[in-house]
Amino acid sequence: MNKTIFLLLMLVLSFTANAQINMADSTVQVIGYWSIDDTQSYQVSLEKYKIKDGDTSARNFIKYEVDITIKDSTADSYLIEWFYKNYEIETDNELLQKLSKISEDLPVIIKTDEFGAIQEVINWEEVGSYMEKAMGLIQVEFGHFPNFDQTMAQFMEAYKSKAAIEGNAIKDALQFYTYHGGAYTLNEEINGQMQLMNNFGGAPFDTEVAVVLDEIDEESGSSIIRMFQEVNSEQLTNATYDFLETLTGLKGKLPARENFPALTNKTWTASRIHAATGWTTYSIETKEVHAEGTTNVEERIIQIK
Repeated sequence: MNKTIFLLLMLVLSFTANAQINMADSTVQVIGYWSIDDTQSYQVSLEKYKIKDGDTSARNFIKYEVDITIKDSTADSYLIEWFYKNYEIETDNELLQKLSKISEDLPVIIKTDEFGAIQEVINWEEVGSYMEKAMGLIQVEFGHFPNFDQTMAQFMEAYKSKAAIEGNAIKDALQFYTYHGGAYTLNEEINGQMQLMNNFGGAPFDTEVAVVLDEIDEESGSSIIRMFQEVNSEQLTNATYDFLETLTGLKGKLPARENFPALTNKTWTASRIHAATGWTTYSIETKEVHAEGTTNVEERIIQIK
């Protein structure tokens, strides 16, 4: 379904959007109302860069497309295929170019509950096997790079198990379905704590979370929901220090743990969701990891085509 047709459909369905938007009490419930073979195409962009002393450097930009198709629907679940394609990469790092395109043409099958909240990745073994074989081919070409083995080991942490794939390898989908299954009241902040996957392979990080329904657009039948996350700084710093100690080139060169700079990790996620269908139409997530005057920024944008 192209963007024009989808927007016309949203206009028609907005008259019945009160199934999820209740203007009387300013509440929104995010539910996926999907049928088998429903498909939406999205463009995803991922930009990473570093800020130090006001200057921006180390910029990498990736753009690709994903087709999201409802493969099955039952009374209490959906099976949804995410199919990745058409990668465009702007970076001078040859290894990153290869790693960024490694999942092209790889379908990921996700199971959600009846509301659209992620439950599991169905074909996780296929995904893990595919990535392992791809790593073998990359090693032939780039195995001579400094710290190649450590870099690949960290990269593959996201694919080594079902839990790892579901927690860290499907970041687009996790962002896309962030708010599905929840009920929200306009301007009422929901606070709590969650566990965030540890990219270094250790215990997950304690993470403080705040969610708020920021806007209800009755005319278009959509809402904007925002979330802020902050990882436990001490846990993050300890995990980073332990990982750096394993790198051959850094052994014996790190300062004592008490002199190692503290790290912070903060993430902002905002999504516009169409009420009557449950399709996310636009989502932006910005992550900032900061340490001693340097901030690494990662911004992912998902928008309907």
